[in-house]
Amino acid sequence: MNYFKHLFALIALTFVTALPMVANEGEDGKLNVSEIVVEHIKDSHEWHVTDFNGKPIIIHLPVIVHTNTGWHIFMTSEFSHEAENGMRKGPYNLALCDEGENAGKVVELDEKGNILSIPFDISITKTVAVMFINVIILLLCVVGSARWYNKRSVDDSAPKGFVGFIEMIVMYVVDEIIKPGVGKGYERYVPYLLTCFFFIFTCNVMGLIPFPPGGGNVTGNIAVTFFLAFCTFVIVQFSGNKHYWKDIFWPDVPTWLKAPIPIIPVIEFVGIFTKPFALMIRLFANMMAGHAIAVAIICIIFMMASAGVGMLAGMGMLSVIMSIFMMCLECLVCFIQAMVFTMLSATFIGLARVEPEH
Repeated sequence: MNYFKHLFALIALTFVTALPMVANEGEDGKLNVSEIVVEHIKDSHEWHVTDFNGKPIIIHLPVIVHTNTGWHIFMTSEFSHEAENGMRKGPYNLALCDEGENAGKVVELDEKGNILSIPFDISITKTVAVMFINVIILLLCVVGSARWYNKRSVDDSAPKGFVGFIEMIVMYVVDEIIKPGVGKGYERYVPYLLTCFFFIFTCNVMGLIPFPPGGGNVTGNIAVTFFLAFCTFVIVQFSGNKHYWKDIFWPDVPTWLKAPIPIIPVIEFVGIFTKPFALMIRLFANMMAGHAIAVAIICIIFMMASAGVGMLAGMGMLSVIMSIFMMCLECLVCFIQAMVFTMLSATFIGLARVEPEH
């Protein structure tokens, strides 16, 4: 019974955190669901937590840009609170766009207030800040578990509690995913593949928490998934043996399929890039869609609030049930997506190292 109480408390906290969404109304006074969903899944220079008494509670983040006058570093709190022509002006002739094609970007203005250029921006955005927090949490979990083993010998009993949970996941990933996927010599790839699994899993789980330090859509950001897929791509190419490259440029197929028109070699060469592309899109699309659906279901309650008590009671209860179902499903998806990315990466590495059959 206590588990159900904790689950309902978490859902209630999610709704309380989602209350500021009511403020996002269109010109007709209705709830703008599409704007709410996009605002939740996109990156931003400011970390909007919630609204209290009509005032937004914002975690200000560092802005690091390079303009024609050099590097500039300041906090987003130095941008004005009121927008002028869709822009909030700040120091060094810079402004943060809230509307238009440059929405969410820092731009450089001329003396007349027109957009002069878009500076080189390496600011600590919400996604980057959440990713740093996730990395710190992951390091604390892994390093803490590793210190337990440093104080024990082989003859000691198996670990319990949190350390035992970490060991169970590590052994499962290594024995059931990495070892069968990579094959012989899998040991050298275990550190990278375990890092991918735990990083993706941590980011996915923290993304389910609707308040800081969670709430970030890290794996739903295509830049993050692109970098993860790119790392796998590089490792696969450097791990490829002679047989791997032979199967790409001169496979064992009838000669007319590879010369004079290299039909099969071209297909195999394109496959080098489609594999990491599938890794990138699969993780990005699944996590982004999960966040969007969860937020959209919560919005049903506020949409029905203006339709009367009867509609609010009926659809509100349905929305709560669907939210609980989606939360449980998302917890499962967090593990599945981390497992799938690791499994496919291990499989691609194993295919690049396969030996020819004699």
